[in-house]
Amino acid sequence: MNDHTTAPSSARDERQRRPPRPGPRGRVATPEARAAVAGLLGDLPLRPDLLVEHLHAIQDREGCLRAGRLVALAELLRLAPVEVFEVASFYAHFDIVADDAPPPPPVTIRVCDGLPCAMAGAEELLAALSTAPPAGARVLAAPCMGACHRAPAASVARGGRCGRVEHATPERIARAAAEGVPQPPRAPLPPYRWAVLRATREGRLSRDAVLRALEESGLRGLGGAGFPAARKWRAVLAQPGPRHVVVNADEGEPGTFKDRDCLERDPRRVLEGMLLAAHVIEAEACWIYLRDEYPDLRRDLAAEIAALQAEGMAAGTAIHLRRGAGAYVCGEETALLESLEGRRGYPRHKPPYPGERGLFGRPTLIHNVETLWWLPEILGTPDGAARFAGAGRRGRGGKRLFSVSGRVRRPGVVEAPAGVTARELIEEFCGGMAEGHRFVAYLPGGASGGILPAAMADLPLDFGTLEPHGCFVGSGAVVVLSDRDDLAAAVRNLVRFFRDESCGQCTPCRVGTAKAARLLEAPRWDRALLEELAAAMADGSICGLGQAAMNPVLSVLRFFPEAVP
Repeated sequence: MNDHTTAPSSARDERQRRPPRPGPRGRVATPEARAAVAGLLGDLPLRPDLLVEHLHAIQDREGCLRAGRLVALAELLRLAPVEVFEVASFYAHFDIVADDAPPPPPVTIRVCDGLPCAMAGAEELLAALSTAPPAGARVLAAPCMGACHRAPAASVARGGRCGRVEHATPERIARAAAEGVPQPPRAPLPPYRWAVLRATREGRLSRDAVLRALEESGLRGLGGAGFPAARKWRAVLAQPGPRHVVVNADEGEPGTFKDRDCLERDPRRVLEGMLLAAHVIEAEACWIYLRDEYPDLRRDLAAEIAALQAEGMAAGTAIHLRRGAGAYVCGEETALLESLEGRRGYPRHKPPYPGERGLFGRPTLIHNVETLWWLPEILGTPDGAARFAGAGRRGRGGKRLFSVSGRVRRPGVVEAPAGVTARELIEEFCGGMAEGHRFVAYLPGGASGGILPAAMADLPLDFGTLEPHGCFVGSGAVVVLSDRDDLAAAVRNLVRFFRDESCGQCTPCRVGTAKAARLLEAPRWDRALLEELAAAMADGSICGLGQAAMNPVLSVLRFFPEAVP
């Protein structure tokens, strides 16, 4: 019997005669590359969890990520080069090029092709710019930029600076490509009292009183899932410290821009809500994950954080402002944690939940911006919780912010009672339908929330009311469609978004979204196959992206059979 575990003697002899390897396996960074990367990183600490920040620092200054720079960065961080390359290639805003390849053009124009922008002519805008790129710029299609109410939107990156162009036209974009996007000035804000935060720290508002007020108010997480806030805080408190607070400011759902509005209107109110939460759960650090599409907000938030620290309002709580890099999936809470830890934004399997084992393995309270926005109002007066709870309609409690876009006269962020209907949002808050448009359909919860007909526009927009119809309110992104819109084209647009934004980790989502996009391009839709595919994706996908990606398809099959090819 042959012994297959023992190499033939000739092979053993050959290995013994081979000289020892002169250095480590694989590519080694040059001294020039190591010195260059160290200089580009400046004062950034050399920690693996800062990898995304390191990549931004290099690309902001050099316009791209040279392969040799990535190898040098891996050495500095004591990581395998593959770990750095896989992170850099995961995020859409990073450009990896070979050392001897020409860099990307100095100007990059991204045109949003999300549904609200597509309804406003983004396809024609993209075609015009691609045919005649301004100043030789690179022109790319891109997902939602949080400007759905000022569609179409584009971004222009030039000389390491990036800005957004709203109500975009070829002329406005060409001007921005030539001159840069003007940075909006920081509007002076009135003095901020930090009244609720001071009350908690001085013992005038106890932890138990805060938790009781949260329960009385009925405040939920308003990023999409709607989990009761008080229950989440108690669950994190039940775990041993140290604990963290994470602010999810990575809204990327087409049609969603309410968090941007909160941070533009009053960033200190959001920061106060964050610090209130940190004080109550005794968190040692707060982490703000802000999407890369909001560079002006990053500047303003950094200034406000520095100011509150100088004022002593941080009270020893570390505050970290981190930057996304163009990955919608990082809005999913566990994918966000992976990104904060310096990895690809792959959603984690649950359990354990973040409240048990979250950032760096520690109990973590994660809230979106809007949830924190309401805390100073709820806790600011003795009757604040009761007043908030009593603000709803149709037996619903509370208030919330809705991002309304599409065919309405006045799109924008609307503060409305919980339980408001789509028809009321349109008529009471948005000035009615746009001139010449008849209300036909609406998305109650962004791209993943499904599509409902105008005949169902009197349903309360709240948790638990839309699920029986295969839809949900999610983050409150309401996109209004009219008789001038092609519903089948809208569905194709939404499914392409999910195909492009799938992280690729799980097969049902990665393969399913691509398969769905192909099926929807057919002259006739295969209803049975689409429904079977939707069931497989919902049952097998790790996170909500794959689980909900087919909701628009199922909605149109159910409620708009006349629109189905």
